Amino acid sequence: MIRNINNALLKNRRILATVLTDRMETARANRDKLLRLGFHFGYQTHVYTTKTGRSYYYCYDYGYLALENDWYLIVKKKEE
Repeated sequence: MIRNINNALLKNRRILATVLTDRMETARANRDKLLRLGFHFGYQTHVYTTKTGRSYYYCYDYGYLALENDWYLIVKKKEE
């Protein structure tokens, strides 16, 4: 069970990494594209909520923020 969950998380991370290339700080993708690539919205490692109440859902170091009309902002956590 743990292996299956970790595999789903790693797959989600790989998908987010393909959408957000190394040269970009953020990217946008719609829900259909992410689902076509095999993204599973039920798996994330943690949630970051901003002071304004917006929630970023992370799969390890890559995250996404729900926007309007089934669009998502893809981000990568900055190294400290």
